[in-house]
This record gives sequence, structure tokens and C-alpha cells, in this order.
Amino acid sequence: MKTIFSLSILTLFIAPLCMGQQKTKTDTVFFEDFNGKTLNRSKWNIEVTGNTVNDEQQAYVDSSSVLYIVRGKNAEGAKNGALVIKAIFRPGYTSKEQKKYDFISGRINTRHKMEFTYGTASARMKMASGAGMWPAFWALGNGKWPGCGEIDMMETVGDSSWISNALHGPNYFGDTPLAYRYFFPAQTDVSQWHIYSVDWTPDKIVFKTDGKITYTVTRAMVEHYGRWAFDNAKFIILNFALGGGYPSGVNKIKSPYNGISQATVDKIKTGRAKVLVDWVLITRNKK
Repeated sequence: MKTIFSLSILTLFIAPLCMGQQKTKTDTVFFEDFNGKTLNRSKWNIEVTGNTVNDEQQAYVDSSSVLYIVRGKNAEGAKNGALVIKAIFRPGYTSKEQKKYDFISGRINTRHKMEFTYGTASARMKMASGAGMWPAFWALGNGKWPGCGEIDMMETVGDSSWISNALHGPNYFGDTPLAYRYFFPAQTDVSQWHIYSVDWTPDKIVFKTDGKITYTVTRAMVEHYGRWAFDNAKFIILNFALGGGYPSGVNKIKSPYNGISQATVDKIKTGRAKVLVDWVLITRNKK
């Protein structure tokens, strides 16, 4: 009954935020509020590093040291528990590909377990800040990137004052022209709880933070650059990367690690580099 009650509360109070105060009736496609003892593997896959992309400095591992559930005061305001994705300093960690890393972290996805086409995807999250910390909440299609299409509902590279929204697809990927930085109001930053969401339809993708529209991209805007890559099913990804091309491109830091400052390394070493996820919700309008 706990999950049913939690879902009813979310539908009553959160749906208006996700749907821009409209009274449209919706179906729930997927709901996860991380209230179990451990991550629910019937809903989530845990990714393990193969070939690292973007010159990121972490290895993704399947370990309760980097992916775990917290409750009570450790959940920092998430009533039914929260997922923690934690970055850890682990110098000399060697992947099965025999590549060495000094950091480990976590990345999970719903590929082949929950995939959706159109609807609203939202998550309530809070996270630590620091140059080079690169958590994200995003959606990806199956197949070869970037043709499969990528929707980035929330990314931050360590500056606590803003998050970015972006789309990637054929001829608009990497340093994509379809991106926007949303700066928080005064006295607000990424370290506080926020609801990050996207409304996805056949002709438009609308990004929101706490129910406020931050960026709108139409099919016509996308097709100015390349094929609209958003008619196929997508799966959800939550991850916590460290350093690499995007952070270093913003902060210009090359040492002690590409895109990661010494202050961030110190924060990781003292166990303060965490992302908390209260819940993830996918809905679609009733037909």
C-alpha cells in the first residue's frame, strides 16, 4: 500500500508541476520512489564501464558503495527514501579492459525494462556542486548515437547556479546548437531539491524546472540542423560523471584532472560528492 499511497500523493501534488498546471488526465507509465532496501533491478540496469567516453575520469561500477538507498535524515527531505549516486576517490582502480581510473561512480538505466515514446519524464533531485561534477538525468534511444536521439533533461558540470537542457541527434550533437542554460533564481541552486522534467510530443520538446518552462524546441528548429530523432522509444539514464570534455570546456581546468578542480577532488575524498534522487515519474496523456 505504501507505493500506491506515494503515487497518489505524487499525482495530486506533482502532476500539476509536470503538466504546467493543466488538468489533463494522465496515465502513469513508470514510477520509482526508491523506497526499497536496495536498487530495484527489475526496473534498473547498473552500467559497468567499458570504453569511457568524453574523456571522463571515472569508472562506473556495480557496487553498493556508489549506488545505495537512504532513509530518514540521510534522505535529506525525501520522505520515502532516496537513491544516492556517490563519487569515490579510488586511485589505481583498474577496469576489466585494464584501464586505470582514480575515481569510481554510478550509472543506471531502464533500457529494455522501461522505454517510452512521448509523454512527460520528471525526477526530483538534489546534488553537490564543484568544478567537474557532472550528474545528469536524460533519455536515450536504442541504436547508434547520435542517430538514436538524446534528450538531456538536466545536466550540470559543477557550477551550482545553472543547469543545462539539450538535444542531440544527427548533425546536432556534441557541442549541439540545441542547448540552453537555465540559471536559478537568487538564493537557489542545484544543492536544493528541484523537479526536472520534459514534455515530449511528436512536434515539440519542452523542458521545465519546478514546473517553469526553461527551453522549448520544435520539430522545425531541429530539422533546421538535421533529422528529427525523437519518434522512437527512449529509456531513462541517471548518472554521475566526473570531468571530461564538457566540464573542461566550461571551466578550462586541466589539472589535477581534466575538468576537475583540486577543491572537487577534496570534496570527493571527504565523501561529499553525492547526487540524491527522490523519485522518477513517467506519464502520458490519456487517449
